[in-house]
Amino acid sequence: MGRIRPRVDRVLVEKRARRLTLWFAGHPVREFRISLGSDPVGPKRRAGDGRTPEGQYWIVGRNPGSRYHRSLHISYPSPSDQLAAMRAGHPPGGSIMIHGLPREAGWVGKHHAGFDWTRGCIAVTNEEIDEIWELVADGTPIEIRP
Repeated sequence: MGRIRPRVDRVLVEKRARRLTLWFAGHPVREFRISLGSDPVGPKRRAGDGRTPEGQYWIVGRNPGSRYHRSLHISYPSPSDQLAAMRAGHPPGGSIMIHGLPREAGWVGKHHAGFDWTRGCIAVTNEEIDEIWELVADGTPIEIRP
């Protein structure tokens, strides 16, 4: 019989450390090495900037048939992200996800974490997104730090 795992109550992404940590009841449950957007330093300001957002968000949905194996949708852009982009005269962008690897590149595995290649998403291996998928419910808060 398999071990029963608690669902997590918080997701923390530390961009500089290239780390995603799942938390439950104030304790880290699991850590993953990640890849980020192609220009990861600084917060996302507009569509197409290659940056991964920074701030407080939620997991708001999931796509089991994603081009990137599976994906969990992050609530970016927040109202403040939308306002900042509007004031700057740019669309904020969207469709920021935690996802696996492209369908044709699953064989890359953990080597994907050696460089930042997404358009602003947070990438893990296909096996890791399968685990995250099971542990993270819709509505779970996610904090993305610089």
